[in-house]
Amino acid sequence: MELAVDAKLREKAENAPLAPGVYIFKDEAGRPIYVGKAKSLRHRLRSYFQESRPFDDKRERMLQAAADLETILVDNEHESMALENNLIKRYKPRYNVLLRDDKTYPYIKLTVQEQYPRVYVTRRFQKDGAAYFGPYFPANLAYRLVDLIHRRFLIPSCNVDLTRKHPRPCLQYYIKRCQGPCVEGLTTPERYAESVRLVRMLLAGRESDLVRDLHERMIQASDQQLYEEAARYRDLIATVEELRERQKMATARGDDADFFGFHQEGPLVAINVFHLRGGRTVDRREFFWEDLDSFQPEEFFSSLLKQVYLDQAYLPDEVYVPVDFEDRRTLEEVLSARRGRPLRILTPADGKRRPLLELVARNARHSFERRFRVLKPAAQEMLESLAEALDLPAPPRRIECFDVSHIQGSDIVASMVVWEGGQMKKSDYRKFIIKTVPQNDDFASMREVVGRRYRRLVAENKPLPDLILVDGGIGQLHAAAAALEDLQVINQPVASIAKKEEILYVLGREDEPVALDHHSPALHLVQQIRDEAHRFALTFHRARRAGRELTTRLLDIPGVGEKTAQKLLLHFGSLEAIRQLSVAELSQIVRPDQARSIHAYLQGEEPAIYN
Repeated sequence: MELAVDAKLREKAENAPLAPGVYIFKDEAGRPIYVGKAKSLRHRLRSYFQESRPFDDKRERMLQAAADLETILVDNEHESMALENNLIKRYKPRYNVLLRDDKTYPYIKLTVQEQYPRVYVTRRFQKDGAAYFGPYFPANLAYRLVDLIHRRFLIPSCNVDLTRKHPRPCLQYYIKRCQGPCVEGLTTPERYAESVRLVRMLLAGRESDLVRDLHERMIQASDQQLYEEAARYRDLIATVEELRERQKMATARGDDADFFGFHQEGPLVAINVFHLRGGRTVDRREFFWEDLDSFQPEEFFSSLLKQVYLDQAYLPDEVYVPVDFEDRRTLEEVLSARRGRPLRILTPADGKRRPLLELVARNARHSFERRFRVLKPAAQEMLESLAEALDLPAPPRRIECFDVSHIQGSDIVASMVVWEGGQMKKSDYRKFIIKTVPQNDDFASMREVVGRRYRRLVAENKPLPDLILVDGGIGQLHAAAAALEDLQVINQPVASIAKKEEILYVLGREDEPVALDHHSPALHLVQQIRDEAHRFALTFHRARRAGRELTTRLLDIPGVGEKTAQKLLLHFGSLEAIRQLSVAELSQIVRPDQARSIHAYLQGEEPAIYN
């Protein structure tokens, strides 16, 4: 059966070059709907229009939607593979297999380009002059190492401007997790630089050199009778030795390998990836798709592996997949060249690797069942997922969420709701009337309310929540962060959720917004908390606005002032209740002349106005 497609597309396919490159099908609006690559563009594009080709519903629908075809020539297959991957990630064409969760494992970033370097956990490489170490498996290992660096080497992870001096240090200095380079006289550039040098040795895996260096410094400090400093070096040596022993146990002989398995029913697909490092399974990842109408495993894994590995800094020795695919050897060559040594992509039919591949497939089926049939994961699993998505050091036990409410700048109020121990804790909810913002300014309002909330906690030396969540985008996030910085609160996890896109922004990695899958239980939890904060703020705002309007109507009555109006509303509750009262009943609260005036005024008005 001949396809009813635009003759212009056929003509462009017939005239395409006999050379490697990338092709892009576009819709009528010029948006890319499919991106592919080929050794010979003409041969590949001709195949789309061959009547003898087996029926493929996805191909049929894509060609029906296509209105234009563009080709880009490259020098070789390696270049076409890289360009195809970049274009897919850039345009997200609807007929390509798209990796929606392309988050990599965390690295530790040391900002050596700064006078006083700081250390952070990050999931993205940038050409910013910083030193990057990792990746770390499992993800929380990076956070444990950074915590060790805070406690033992006193190098912070903060957002304080260290290019200028401040009048006093923040809390991190007082709890001995920072040397205090932000305040004159607390440390010296030389002492700080020495700590940074030791941290680099630790992160680079030079534990033996580090222990030897620390031992020499301990002896030197002891000879100079600096016993407190010598004890600090002794404790550092013990910590590094313990870390080295753990790493020896974790790096038993064995290759680094990734294993892929899948389970598919109709358009629903679940993928599991097991990561083996040093012969041990160190972590597992899950991916889900809901709209793969024509699932072809060969095409699927070809696209998936490119998106997973072509932009990844660390590459394993081997990648095991359940099916072979057309451009496997080309992808092997590209990844081996990037890695600097061989990388193999294998599909074992038997041998010692086959049972592990089958185990991954069984786990993929379990993930499918839990995701698409049960849909209610364990609470701990949901919290671990949220912690991983937002780069939290541990699953949160308490979350406090803020929302600002107003109508055209009037009656600006804010709410704070609390989630703790798996449920909303209404006894800890708080309402705020914005006091310092005279007009509509959501950012200033958020800064005020966050500052008021945590100024009290800091003053009372009470613990802060595991996560502060604010309703809004980057502006609200930075407003909350500014309030915390005013209080010298550093390293407090803060995130915001934008209403329309449902994208999460995390303080410190705003350029890496988190777009959780709309079925993600972690996203559902964040939405539940955000929606509760919005409901609570809106209810408070409406109550204040209604009270103000009722008071204004009572003030229209001759002889009634503001205090009398408030007294009436406080006692009787509403304007409608006051209207139902007799003069004698009103006289119990106000003077008889006021009672007669109020009664006459309210009885003369149309009641429907106040319903």
